[in-house]
Amino acid sequence: MTAGRAVHAVLPGDVDTAPSGGNVYDRRVLAGLTALGVDVVRHRLPGPWPDGDASAVAEALTGVPDGAAVLLDGLVACGVPEALAAHADRLRLVVLVHLPLADEAGLAPASARDRDARERAALHHAAAVVTTSRWTADRVVARHGLDPARVSVAAPGVDPAPVSPGAAVSGTPPRLLCLGALTPTKGQDVLVEALSRIADRPWTAVLAGPTDRDPGFVVRLRTAIARHGLAGRVGLPGVVQDAALDAVWATTDLLVLPSRAETFGMVVTEALARGIPVVASRVGGVAEAVGPGGGPLGGPGTWVPSENVGTLAAVLRRWLEDPVLRSGWRLSALGRRGTLRPWCSPSRLMSQVLRLPGPPA
Repeated sequence: MTAGRAVHAVLPGDVDTAPSGGNVYDRRVLAGLTALGVDVVRHRLPGPWPDGDASAVAEALTGVPDGAAVLLDGLVACGVPEALAAHADRLRLVVLVHLPLADEAGLAPASARDRDARERAALHHAAAVVTTSRWTADRVVARHGLDPARVSVAAPGVDPAPVSPGAAVSGTPPRLLCLGALTPTKGQDVLVEALSRIADRPWTAVLAGPTDRDPGFVVRLRTAIARHGLAGRVGLPGVVQDAALDAVWATTDLLVLPSRAETFGMVVTEALARGIPVVASRVGGVAEAVGPGGGPLGGPGTWVPSENVGTLAAVLRRWLEDPVLRSGWRLSALGRRGTLRPWCSPSRLMSQVLRLPGPPA
């Protein structure tokens, strides 16, 4: 490697094992930097984050040579501004914000205020901030008084994928998929309540994702499913990955993202890459993921107000009952496949923000 073409990446300890959108983003962007000829030095720090040990971050930064570029995942960096302060003048610190810390659903007000204050201090120690959506960039600029010139947007990419035939091809009821960690932030409880209102229609649903982030929420979710008599129609398989996830996508007719907070919604572009339309809460940067043409009952799907059970149920009912609408969303989703950005795109932007020199001639 040529001198200067190196970046130190400070990451959550579970970046290679925990199935989350943030971890996938980190891995793919760093892989893209490696493909660009950058020497990536990874520092994986055990959590729990964002309330982990500031000394672990400080120790990682202490070992980085003067003048080096450092990319810090915001989950690790934004809660420990004191660890960044001592190194802000000698290193180029770039903080990647996936979700502002105080936006996590279910936080007590005091905890949200504390996280917000720590994040503000941490971002002011950074030479640059990168977000995964324009919505998030605007939010951190306004919330923390950052110079907009120091904040860049590197939206996620997506891999090409085969078109999903869907469950209808096999003559089975339409299948809905909700993919993400089972937590209040992702809003699976809202979806279960909406599904209970359309139980008279044929459908099945899969709520896939980690179940260990908020065990109490998962217990309440299972209780609600049983109370509404949906146990035979709503599956909670836990984490689904690799070939098993491909099989789930192949039998999915509609992605539902009922989140209470979402910076972008990578699962949206993953669905659109397969020609699967989307119904999502209009929160955060989800509209950016859905893309041009998305709107009320138009484009490759639509969005609904967050936590509005009645509207979500009504939209799902109309999708189930209106074949013209269903076909239109499907065709629009198929058309969107060719407009999605590849994963090399955010890596190239990140290399510019890190101010890494170009590859040798």
